[in-house]
Amino acid sequence: QVQLVESGGGLVQAGGSLRLSCAASGRSFSSNIMAWFRQAPGKEREFVAAIKWSGSSSYYSDSVKGRFTISRDNVKNTVYLQMNSLKPEDTAVYSCAARRGAKLTSLPYEYAYWGQGTQVTVSS
Repeated sequence: QVQLVESGGGLVQAGGSLRLSCAASGRSFSSNIMAWFRQAPGKEREFVAAIKWSGSSSYYSDSVKGRFTISRDNVKNTVYLQMNSLKPEDTAVYSCAARRGAKLTSLPYEYAYWGQGTQVTVSS
């Protein structure tokens, strides 16, 4: 069994910053991909960013590139999402996801494990 627990969401003004965390526990994640997705009310789930657990390769959606940074701490089994220059359109529930393998992918169905999500609200 794999558990992913997100934290760090909240309310922030436009232009502000937040850092989300995703703590992974359970089965070993020595070789896996970790990702962040988000879903706003009435919209489909959207890919945000992904990172290889054992390397430095990462991948971002165009909507967050240059503003968000995904990183990981292998000792703490934690993945982070640093969000800067936040916009009202970034408001959503942000969820952490994990998959085995080496492929960085933006497709939600390719991720087997999901956290419960954390709310991020950006006010204008």
